[in-house]
This record gives sequence, structure tokens and C-alpha cells, in this order.
Amino acid sequence: MKIIHCADIHLGSKMEAKLPKDKADNRKMEVRLALTNMVDYAKNNGIRVIMLCGDVFDSDCPLKKDKEFFYNLVAANSSIDFLYLRGNHDIKESYSQYGLKNLKTFSSEWQTYEYGGVAISGIEMSAENADSIYSTLSLNANKVNIVMLHGQIDGGINLSKLRNKNINYLALGHIHYFFNGKLDDRGVYVNPGCLEGRGFDEIGVKGFVEIDIGGAFTYRFVPNSVRVIEQRRVDISGCRNTYEATERAFAEVKADRSSILRVELVGEIDFDNEDLALETQKRLADSCYFADVKDSTMRKFNIEEIQGDLSLKGEFIRTVMASGDFGEAEKAEIISLGLKALSGREV
Repeated sequence: MKIIHCADIHLGSKMEAKLPKDKADNRKMEVRLALTNMVDYAKNNGIRVIMLCGDVFDSDCPLKKDKEFFYNLVAANSSIDFLYLRGNHDIKESYSQYGLKNLKTFSSEWQTYEYGGVAISGIEMSAENADSIYSTLSLNANKVNIVMLHGQIDGGINLSKLRNKNINYLALGHIHYFFNGKLDDRGVYVNPGCLEGRGFDEIGVKGFVEIDIGGAFTYRFVPNSVRVIEQRRVDISGCRNTYEATERAFAEVKADRSSILRVELVGEIDFDNEDLALETQKRLADSCYFADVKDSTMRKFNIEEIQGDLSLKGEFIRTVMASGDFGEAEKAEIISLGLKALSGREV
């Protein structure tokens, strides 16, 4: 038996990547496409169950087109059971009016769906049941037990209270990146991350987890991104002007045309950087789907100018320069580090 574990689709969410409206609208459709692609994968690879561990929708009041898209998708794939556990974003979403036999849901009490020797249990967490969920969970040790939850470890989900409960696979949702670990001698916990990145806090390849319960119990992460959001840092120290800086950024980024990029320019420069971010963004525009450039460069210190100032920085430079304990190279290094510290920069 094969199962897909996914979470945090967030249908209807706003795009948080500073995209222009046309591209933001297109990205909303691509979030739906990511879900369609996953279901197509399920159909082509003998998947029996898709576990949706929370936040299928971005809100309790999703747009009609997003609701219809999701429930029509479920209805059109009757050979697959969709186990929908609501999350913190869509906890009040109502689905009863659709009457879909292959849409299995959960509530504030434990609900279990069995597939031969596999039992999939889930509960929608709340302040009211936060303590009781552990004591009320009872699993048959002779079954392969999968438990679905939506929440943050140590921020609502207490792993220690789920140990030695006969769990083979703890299916999580809520955190938007993939991670996994050992629960106890019997089981593991896995968080698949979101299905499609939507902002610069969701960088990297996104996807879902495929579980194979055959001769052995195995699982693997399956990449599913329609687009990948990437973050790069480019050190433009030594560049003499904006042109050189933008060309260095273009050469080092080497973007994929489908990618969304956040590029951070760093280093020390001694030229006017007023238009640096905008010019770099324009230079990258045709090499990717969208680029956002952040200018985090620092202006080089002009030690000769600062040395004459009636300021703490000026006094510091004069004191170092007057010292007979250091060579010229050592003085330059001490002054550079000291001015960075006095300016609040990272040393």
C-alpha cells in the first residue's frame, strides 16, 4: 500500500514575494497546479490514500473558485481517499455539503480509518483538547499505525508524550520545510513542508512524502515544486561602480528562468549605491521569473577623513595611529575592526 503525506497547500493565499499583480495571480494558479501535479503522481503511482495534514486552504473563508477546485479534484479521483485534517488556517472550513465518499475528515476527537493492516488516526488540536489527546490515543500494536497532527513540535505537539504509543509514522504539518526524526524504537516523525513555496521565507525545493508499506516500511521526499524560490548572497567588494557590481551579480547568480530569486548584495564599496539594487534587479529580470534585490553593502571607511573628526571614531583612529606597539598593517586592521564595531556592523 502506498500513501502520500502532504500539508500546508494554502489555496488562495496571497503571494508574499513582492510580485507584480500579474505574476502574483499566476502564482496562485501555480499553487493549484502543484496540488494537481501531486494528485496526477498519485494516480500514476498506485497511491491509495493522500493525507492532508492541515491548511489545505489559507483561511476559513476561501474563495469559491478555490473551494470548488479542491472538492472537484477530490470528486474526480474517487479511487483515492483524501484524509483531510484541518489546520490553524482552515480549522472552520465546512465540507459537509459536498458529501464526498472519498473525503475522510477529522474532528476534536480521535478518528481512525483502516486499510487492512494499516490504521490512520488523526485529531484536530485545540486549546480544549491539548492535554487530553495523549491520554486518549489508543493504538493496536499489531497494526501499522500512522498518526496525523497539525502543529509545531514543542509549540503544541509534545513528542515525549507520543513515544511508546505504537506509532510507526507520525505525520505532521504546519512548518513549511521538510524535516524528520526518530520518535522511538518503533516509529518516526515526518513533516513534509508546504507543497509550493510562496514567499522568501519558503525557499528551496518543496514537495510531499511518499510512504510505501510493502515488505518494509519506507518513505521518501518527492520534489513537486512548480517554481523554486531561491536566495543568494553576492559579495561585490572590489567592484568600482554599479555596472561592475550588477555584472558580477549576474555572473554569480546563474539563475534558472523559472526561479524566483532573492539576491542580497554584500561587501564594502566606495561608489554611490543609490540605484544599485534597482539596477541589479533589472539586470537579472530576463534570467529568471522574478528577482528581488536587497542592498546590504557597506561604504568603505575613509580613514583620513574620519581621523580629523571631533568624534569618538576620530579619537579612536588618532589613538591607534599614535601607538608605537603596532606596525602599519596591524594598525589598519585594528582601525577597520574598531570602526565596524563603533558603527554597529558585524565584526
